[in-house]
This record gives sequence, structure tokens and C-alpha cells, in this order.
Amino acid sequence: MLAAYHDAEWGVAEHDARALWEKLMLDGFQAGLAWITILRKRDAFRAAFAGFDPARVARFGPGDVDRLMADAGIVRSRAKIEATIGNARAFLAMRAAGEDFAAFCWSFVDGRPIVNGDDAPRTRSPASEALSAALKARGFTFVGPVIVYAWMQACGLVDDHEPQCFAHRSAGTHRASPDRAA
Repeated sequence: MLAAYHDAEWGVAEHDARALWEKLMLDGFQAGLAWITILRKRDAFRAAFAGFDPARVARFGPGDVDRLMADAGIVRSRAKIEATIGNARAFLAMRAAGEDFAAFCWSFVDGRPIVNGDDAPRTRSPASEALSAALKARGFTFVGPVIVYAWMQACGLVDDHEPQCFAHRSAGTHRASPDRAA
């Protein structure tokens, strides 16, 4: 499951505002847990959070929080559930103010992925710190610089594939079909 996620999704440049928001919410739920936990529960999260439609999630109220807290298919953290609802409202407030979420996020990397050419482990960067602060200023929560950096990697704003990985942009054929054993 993790290999398939890496090969098909992780690090692929995402430019759809709704998809970026969904992935940021999932990264918030991942805090303190292994990514495989979230990956295995992703379909349940999508069902529980109305397909991660920010307009629908923003209308969730106390009854929905109770419903989600009882849903064994997702991570049942009241703080993370309430953050997702509040973040839907912040997303919509940005839209109402004429600010496109995707353009806003990509502006922190000048519209193109930051390609790291080494295999040094990173958990944050100046860009993730700045984006985290800007999201918080717009009312988002559960968007610290470490969560934001992991999300930037997942959404292709940062390319942290190891240089020898087929998916690293320096390989010249980003996302070429890997030759993996099944």
C-alpha cells in the first residue's frame, strides 16, 4: 500500500484547491500517527467528511462532531475533527475574499516544486514555516510547520525523493513507470 502510494501519489504536484485542502486535513489527522494508518482509513475519512467538500464540512455542527467521534473508521480526535471543520470555514473565507487556496499555497514555492538534491532528512523548512504562519493567520489550525512540510512533500510542492528514486525530478522522467515486483 505504501509503495503504491509513493509510486502514484506522493510528491506529484497537486494544483486543485479542494484536493490540496483534503490532503492538508489528512496530514493534520496523521500528526502523532503513522501515515499508513491514515492511508488505510482514507476512504472512511472521505465518507465521514462528505468527500472533503469544504462547503459541506463547514456546515457541520455539534451533532456531526458527535457522529464523527463515534466513527471507528476514522481517527477519533475531537481536536482534529473540530480543526477540520474550522479549516473548512477558513478555506471558504479565503475563497470569499478572492484568494485561491492552490495559488496561495504554491506562491510559497514560487509556483514550482523545491527540488532537494540530497537525501538529508527534513521535517520543516523556511517555506513550511512561512506557509504555516500564513495559514494560521487565516484561521487554520493543526497546520504547524512540520505538518505543513509533510503535506508539501505529499502534494509535490517539495521534491524530497531520494536522488536515485525514479520519481526524483533529477531522474529526468518524473513518474515514469517503476519496475517493481508485485
